[in-house]
Amino acid sequence: MPSKPAGTLYRGKVGMWSWVLHRITGVAIFFFLLVHVLDTSLVRLSPEAYDAVIATYKTPLIGVAELGLVAAILFHALNGIRVILIDFWGKGAKYQNLMFWIVVVVAFVIFAAFAPRHLMHVFHLG
Repeated sequence: MPSKPAGTLYRGKVGMWSWVLHRITGVAIFFFLLVHVLDTSLVRLSPEAYDAVIATYKTPLIGVAELGLVAAILFHALNGIRVILIDFWGKGAKYQNLMFWIVVVVAFVIFAAFAPRHLMHVFHLG
């Protein structure tokens, strides 16, 4: 009886979760960009409507949501580089787990540097 292949990329291991997170962040970024294009296009139709929409974006709730957007962009961009390395570097598949954790650490470090400054701006501190 043949056995299942052990440790493939898409069977519940790091590779699969990286793939899932990459798709989720990609869809989230797409919808943000769609809303961004639509609200920016309001400036041609009605500057007053544009100003009203932009005013709603200046709330603390949206400011905190922007942290999620930044986290999604960081992960998606860095994981995209990882995917390119897996596809085009001969040893990419061998090191894909290590590269995933490097992506997570680098994204976290950049996010940790960004978040306090952004939150100070959102909540008008300092």
